[in-house]
Amino acid sequence: AAFITHPTHTAHPDMPEWCYPVPKNKSNAAITPERGAVLKVMNSLTRTKTLFQTASGSNTVRWYMCGPTVYDASHMGHARTYLGFDIIRRILTGYFNYDVTLCMNITDIDDKIIKRSNEAGVPFDSLSRHWESEFLKDMDDLNVSRPDVMTRVSEYMPEISVYIQSLIDKGYAYESEGSVYFDVGNFNGGEEGHCYCKLMPTAIGNAKLLAEGEGSLTQDFGNQKKSSNDFALWKKVKEGEPSWDSPFGPGRPGWHIECSVMASDVFRSLGEATGGMDIHSGGVDLKFPHHDNEMAQAEAESGSKQWVNYFIHSGHLHIKGFKMSKSLKNFITIQQALKQNTARQIRLCFLMHKYNEPMDYGDETMAHAVEREKSFANFFGNVKAVLREASKDDSAKWTSSEATLGKALENAKSEVYKSLCDDFDTPSVLKSLQTLVDAVNIYLLSVQSSNSKPVELIVRSAGSYITRIFKVFGLVPEGVEIG
Repeated sequence: AAFITHPTHTAHPDMPEWCYPVPKNKSNAAITPERGAVLKVMNSLTRTKTLFQTASGSNTVRWYMCGPTVYDASHMGHARTYLGFDIIRRILTGYFNYDVTLCMNITDIDDKIIKRSNEAGVPFDSLSRHWESEFLKDMDDLNVSRPDVMTRVSEYMPEISVYIQSLIDKGYAYESEGSVYFDVGNFNGGEEGHCYCKLMPTAIGNAKLLAEGEGSLTQDFGNQKKSSNDFALWKKVKEGEPSWDSPFGPGRPGWHIECSVMASDVFRSLGEATGGMDIHSGGVDLKFPHHDNEMAQAEAESGSKQWVNYFIHSGHLHIKGFKMSKSLKNFITIQQALKQNTARQIRLCFLMHKYNEPMDYGDETMAHAVEREKSFANFFGNVKAVLREASKDDSAKWTSSEATLGKALENAKSEVYKSLCDDFDTPSVLKSLQTLVDAVNIYLLSVQSSNSKPVELIVRSAGSYITRIFKVFGLVPEGVEIG
């Protein structure tokens, strides 16, 4: 793809260069810098809000999302990520009219899965399929839409082997005692001009994070590397672990290589030569080393300088101010949360917080969401009452009261548009909708005090608009006219 630096874009001073996508077919450029892109996204590659432009110049968005490692019950931290990105996906499709193809992986072979399956005395694939099924049920129960494409690591072993061999052939990987490692030194700043650690440049060499990325079963392989910054692409077979044949010997893939291979395979099948994408998403804790290593592998293999155009990350979720942990006894599964509150209330709670900021989840937070739900429920009830009691003989003429409400509706639409264009600012959207609810309530009280009847059309318009936004957010199902 061709790239230019957007003239008004200023990256964070600690971040490497980021290039603005230029559509390959400019005749299809629905939005370009010159024609005024409107949606801005907090891009982790720049740490700034950048104008959103698809690589194709059309309304087609290709999006890869890091899925779960399936070895245990899904918890509210998972909900924070997948429900949050479901809301963004719905906004892109239902409000901005993008055609989104979302690919999500399932990590069904991993150090954590192997340890858990050995402890339970069951095959790793039986364990992972069970928890995959439970995860998907949890997402269904939260009304999170299924991805368009779902990839399992265990189904991509041939592609992973070919990909790793390509990296070896290009000088970006090396074999060592049955394992294969990515050569960070050869990649970073070499003749091809690649840049390593785009998301967290200051994390290079962080031994703790690097060890977590390699997995608990791989710590004794450290002396096989040229550099401590190098990371495993292929892990040689060990006793008690599943393995697959490869040109490098029996073993299994490293964690980071799976996403590079599967995303590239899916998007190349859709016509993207480099396997790159418009959007990549995941939890903020995956920035380094997982996402940085993912991009390094893919850019080394494809020759692309920018495999991902927009990287978006969900914020941390805390329980009453503390990180969720079984040791602190504040570990809440999704099913436990759904016994306390409805999926609609949980979604509304998440909408009241920015998707990429830290969020505290607890009784008080949910109480605010329940109160907000009651406020909107009362509003929809009032609107329905007006519609039921309306008569064709009622006056439709606007007075100053209707004009005031009409202006409030116009203002709400304008503010909602601005907020959604500003990195999907759903908390501000809800505040604008609440202001409109208050305006309708004031109007109905004024009509009642003057012993007249409300103008049905203006009340219907306000109710229909809020219902429309609620449908976009996944709070109201399709086919419902009012709330």
